[in-house]
Amino acid sequence: MAGKRDEKIKSSRIPGFYKFSFKKRLKILEGFAGLNKEEIKILSNRGALGEIGERMLENVVGAMPLPLGIATNFLINGKDYLIPMAIEEPSVVAAASNAAKMAREKGGFKTSSTTPIMIGQIQVVNLSNLAKAELNILKNKKKILEIANKKDPLLLKLGGGAKDIEVREIKTEGGKTLILHLLVDVKDAMGANVVNTMAEAVSPLIERITGGKTLLRIVSNLATHRLASAKAVFEKEVIGGENVVDGIIKAYLFAKSDLYRCATHNKGIMNGIDAVLLATANDFRAVEAGAHAFAVMTGKYLPLTDWQKNKDGDLAGHIKLPLAVGIVGGAANVHPTAKINLKILGVKTAGELAQVVAAVGLAQNFAALRALVKEGIQKGHMSLHARNVAIAAGAKGKMIDEIAKILVKEKKVRVDRARELLKNQST
Repeated sequence: MAGKRDEKIKSSRIPGFYKFSFKKRLKILEGFAGLNKEEIKILSNRGALGEIGERMLENVVGAMPLPLGIATNFLINGKDYLIPMAIEEPSVVAAASNAAKMAREKGGFKTSSTTPIMIGQIQVVNLSNLAKAELNILKNKKKILEIANKKDPLLLKLGGGAKDIEVREIKTEGGKTLILHLLVDVKDAMGANVVNTMAEAVSPLIERITGGKTLLRIVSNLATHRLASAKAVFEKEVIGGENVVDGIIKAYLFAKSDLYRCATHNKGIMNGIDAVLLATANDFRAVEAGAHAFAVMTGKYLPLTDWQKNKDGDLAGHIKLPLAVGIVGGAANVHPTAKINLKILGVKTAGELAQVVAAVGLAQNFAALRALVKEGIQKGHMSLHARNVAIAAGAKGKMIDEIAKILVKEKKVRVDRARELLKNQST
């Protein structure tokens, strides 16, 4: 019986939790998880978000801050940028900054981006004649676009809006189905909300002209019409010589040929990309999904970057990937820190932000590959990680750096060793 009473006390079934005040939710957590006063105090500190956070998310009980760093040295299309990056992983910001410094020797990064076209997918099922349904959709293209654009006259006024349609027939385990792609120029927004709204708006017409039923009506995160690319040349003498150039190319070819290595290769790229997206309150999950889907579009999962040796023997790198990012709408205009970060970046359009993000992804990949072929990834990474280990062991103030220095020197970056060192210091 006692066990049952405990289970009842620990129940996660809390009717009306979303209606409770912030303080009352914390009180419930305090009892449920046995939180102490210090832990409640930490959750209560919502930082720059303040009460805004309660409007951004359901059942809010606090904020989850990440360290915010600035990547320096970036020269992109002749313009200098300081780039805010929010990430918990050590060495990412330092690596990006160092890579950008090396890229400056040959003019920095050259970038470009395509028109910000997003795809709204409408799944049409229960069709007796797919060919006839496709023909009827194409015949009614003008009407479909008109209905879609009525949903956002402001976007239309700005030069955006629904621009075209595509129709695809796909095979599923449940049989063939027809997919309509609504192509929408979303201008400086990420665009998911407007695309979803338009897709739903045109669905009744699609059903009438095809005789089928529209099922899913939603944006695709594989934004193949919305690409950003960046390229840079790294002078061989600056990055460590011909052996480093050759080593990076061999490492790239390894990733191109091996799925296990390629996953880590692309993860390193996303370290930089996600950090900028988080700092600007963009949907990093959507970009991640699109990037990895893009990497496998040929039928084989491939690196998002390409590395070659140019005629001068220098290292030339290139990246291209879908980047659905926005500087208006969504959390970018609500989160106070994100608004400041966009101001620091100084980007004027979503396309410019996408180009900056692509450049950071290329820089991050270069930095990781160079570290791997020169001294191994752990040398720089562990020196920074050691500070986190020292903090976890209880070090404070100047003692953090002192303990971290010993851990790195001993090559024993472990919490148990950090605790031993702290104990010795206090005796």
